[in-house]
Amino acid sequence: MTDARAYQARLREGHWFNGLPVALQEVLLGAAQVERLTAGQVLFRRGDKPCGLYAVVEGGMRIGAVSATGKEALLTLVEPPYWFGEISLFDGHPRTHDAFAEWPSTLLLVPQARLLALLEQQPQYWRDFALLMSHKLRLAFIALEEMSLLPAAPRLARRLLLIAENYGEGELRRVIHLPQEQLALMLAISRQTTNQILKELQAQGILRLTYGEIEIVDLQRLREAAQ
Repeated sequence: MTDARAYQARLREGHWFNGLPVALQEVLLGAAQVERLTAGQVLFRRGDKPCGLYAVVEGGMRIGAVSATGKEALLTLVEPPYWFGEISLFDGHPRTHDAFAEWPSTLLLVPQARLLALLEQQPQYWRDFALLMSHKLRLAFIALEEMSLLPAAPRLARRLLLIAENYGEGELRRVIHLPQEQLALMLAISRQTTNQILKELQAQGILRLTYGEIEIVDLQRLREAAQ
């Protein structure tokens, strides 16, 4: 089994992990277990007991929920180096959403018991995990505001920028691996509306669309479209 330290450089590409005290980085790497998922494999479902904190180091994970009737709400599609699962670390309550692999993926799991023991001994580290959660809470409030106040086109442009920056956890990447159907789910707009907006942005030379991918051609103009 690959040791978690093999992914240290990848994790340090992320703003949260790279900003941690070196001692805490070492503890997390030393405690982490490597887990591999096949495409479509469920990691956990809403209501499952918390098992720890995860980091995506290869592949990508879909975070969302599926109703009893099969209707899906997709919140995020996250790629390396992204950490998630911290809500249950704070309250000890069951998982709030479903998480499953979009592609073959590799994750690091820092078990809940190890984290709680660490925080019992070193309570100053609670702040570092609180920063991880507060960053996501800030993004959630922004998304709610945009849902209420912005038309579909600028809302879509803003979401593309956010995904390209891996929700604030990495440097901007020009190619987003995201089918249009999933983007529509994230924004709660129709597939037809999503396709129309994307094609308009492509006609303006802002994006280039290929199967399952969206390439940002003109970053400045995409930012202008997001205003």
